[in-house]
Amino acid sequence: MLLERLVEASTAVAGTRSRLAKTAAIAEVLTAAGPAEAGLAAAYLSGILPQRRVGVSWRGLHDLPAPADTATASLGEVDERLTALADTVGAGSQRARAAIIADLFGRLTPSEQAFLRDLITGNMRQGAQDGVMLAAIASAAGVPEAAVRRAVMLAGFAAPVAEAALAGGEEALAAIRLEVGRPLRPMLAGSGSDAAEGFAAIDASGGVFADGKLDGIRIQAHRRGDEIRLFTRSLDDITARLPEVVEAVAALPVESVILDGEAIALDPAGRPLPFQVTASRTMSSADVDHQRRTVPVHSFFFDLLHLDGEDLIDLPATDRFARLSALVPADDLVPRREVADVATTERYLSELLAGGHEGIVLKSAAAPYAAGRRGAGWVKVKPRLTLDLVVLAVEWGSGRRRGKLSNIHLGARDADGGFVMLGKTFKGMTDAMLAWQTERFGELETSRDEYTVYLKPEQVVEIAFDGLQRSTRYPGGLALRFARVLRYRDDKTAEEADTIDTVRALAGGVSD
Repeated sequence: MLLERLVEASTAVAGTRSRLAKTAAIAEVLTAAGPAEAGLAAAYLSGILPQRRVGVSWRGLHDLPAPADTATASLGEVDERLTALADTVGAGSQRARAAIIADLFGRLTPSEQAFLRDLITGNMRQGAQDGVMLAAIASAAGVPEAAVRRAVMLAGFAAPVAEAALAGGEEALAAIRLEVGRPLRPMLAGSGSDAAEGFAAIDASGGVFADGKLDGIRIQAHRRGDEIRLFTRSLDDITARLPEVVEAVAALPVESVILDGEAIALDPAGRPLPFQVTASRTMSSADVDHQRRTVPVHSFFFDLLHLDGEDLIDLPATDRFARLSALVPADDLVPRREVADVATTERYLSELLAGGHEGIVLKSAAAPYAAGRRGAGWVKVKPRLTLDLVVLAVEWGSGRRRGKLSNIHLGARDADGGFVMLGKTFKGMTDAMLAWQTERFGELETSRDEYTVYLKPEQVVEIAFDGLQRSTRYPGGLALRFARVLRYRDDKTAEEADTIDTVRALAGGVSD
């Protein structure tokens, strides 16, 4: 299939607000791609490169060759050149990458160049979210959407599921199983503003557990024999960065296991250090031995998904947790307590907050592990209003902040894959944060005027705020009150930021 066909489908998806129309457009192109190329088509239309990263930034794609007049590049040829780009490392790699880019982009039409540039730089904004893609795969293959959803949960990504569905239908999807060494999508938690709201939202029919909410990095640990791999919530492999976690998993008396948990840096008294400390440690692969000595990371596990050949994700939480407790040393388990009502939940929440944790996660004892989904199985409760938003632009500072990029523009995701601005803030920023974001946002710049630098919508930031108010200034009709920066979330992608619907639900009965 020519890349041009995929670009046309992407344009059609971006040009409609109808979920049905988006689904139909993607299903049509997946059908045309067939089993051989459906995986690539699904990956590209999901905004994902099979290579994950190819070592090229936005700046590296700034000066492209003159576009071709006619579309000739196939999906397979594009994938082959991107693989070559990703494999080009070492001395002379910059020049070699430039040659590959010139050769590839010189064969593309203007619309194909724009599409591939956005795909490589993570700037795909066409409104084809996960739900649309899964429905399109089901439609193209003529299989139940629930079968597609479960297969994607276990495979981690939509691309291999699209291939399987078009090649072998529902039987091929059923063959996709949990696989030790291949990350699956992590189960996610809904939100409650306090213990009462959280308890009301949870399925308490079989009992409720309250876990300490640790301010660390989500990790998924896989072990088969002596081989151990660690993955982040975005399914990136960080095994080499956390040798102390690898050693903790290696010490367990098992042959094969999949664990879900958090990695977090602690002070000498055992209290959690600020998130940025953990993030800096887990995001860096430089001089790991030195980092381990100076910023040791501890692993806290809270779920058991596989044990010695047995998949556990469909078991109720009470069974998984019991087997986890029997396997993992107490010091490596997340703080957990069974709670019977709101009063006991509030008391436990107060204990955890006093210990330096950021809240609790209520978990239904009857719930299976619903990977990649939010629901009534898990509900997080934090004692402050927070949102994960995307930085859309940033203004130059004044006074002592002159020369620094300071006041950030904040946006929530909308249903079409775009962003709705909710306000600005420069509060909560330390000098170190100002220096970091000035460098970071320079890398994300797309354009600027005298006062403002406009960015690729990629950087997620966690914002605390005191409430929401009606606003005619912003297109969503709402503005954050007293917004302040808590931390930058390098562990989250823009697709995982909060939506404008979530913000409207929090606004509830906001008055003018």
